Amino acid sequence: MCRARIRLNALCAFLLLMVACSGEPQQSADAGAPSEKLTGQLTGQLTLTGSSTVAPLIGEIAKRFEQTHPGTRVDVQTGGSSRGVADARRGTADIGMVSRALNADEGDLTAYPIALDGVAMILHRDNPLPALSEEQIVAIYTGQVTNWREIGGADAPITVVNKAEGRSTLELFLGYFKLRNEDIKPSIIIGDNQQGIRTVAADPNAIGYVSIGTATYEASRGTAIKALSMRGVEASLENVRNGSFPLSRPLHLVTLGAAEQASALARSFIEYAASAEVSDLTEAQYFVPLTQ
Repeated sequence: MCRARIRLNALCAFLLLMVACSGEPQQSADAGAPSEKLTGQLTGQLTLTGSSTVAPLIGEIAKRFEQTHPGTRVDVQTGGSSRGVADARRGTADIGMVSRALNADEGDLTAYPIALDGVAMILHRDNPLPALSEEQIVAIYTGQVTNWREIGGADAPITVVNKAEGRSTLELFLGYFKLRNEDIKPSIIIGDNQQGIRTVAADPNAIGYVSIGTATYEASRGTAIKALSMRGVEASLENVRNGSFPLSRPLHLVTLGAAEQASALARSFIEYAASAEVSDLTEAQYFVPLTQ
């Protein structure tokens, strides 16, 4: 009886010890495991799609964001501002990139400005014309003027380079000149700014319109283009900054719904993209930062 009681006591002690030991690792893990809630560390993946004007800047910002937040991955895809709006609405992108103000029918989105840009008319560097009036630009794009000699240039047919539908640069151009897309008589239809610049640089008789930031960058590298003044105001980043250049626009990131509906990671990235921490990247892409 005594031996049985001793064995029973020993068994109970052993079982109590096992229960205590099995609880320790869980308690330790709960206390010491890193989590976003306890440490503030951001983890996860973001997908951004949209404006080809905004995408190169966001690509550079994303690289720095990933370096400062090692648990994150940011995927940046182009396709135009319309794609950015559509993908944000569908949920196929966490954040859309839009190089214009939101339209009246896009009130279901929240826009976050990150920089300023302008849109400049560009000619080949060898085109002798120093400037064009707004009336001349409209006449060229609507097919009323088809040869440069009609407005004081060389005797050569004009190559009219227009943007594809869905591009915010097209929307800004049409809105500013009070035109409809069906009014335009294009020789070539292009997509992003780089394609527009390559087209004009390769054709001494071409005219197009692109981001001032992109045009400034390419001209500084020796690309054979020149940006035209508008209303006597030079197409420069400084004039975009001071508000004197007439054809300018905000660059935005957009999310679906109210700001608080975006994920913590999306909100952190947007705040970072608009901060002074990336002003150097914004200027390096030839845009005007909102903060210094």
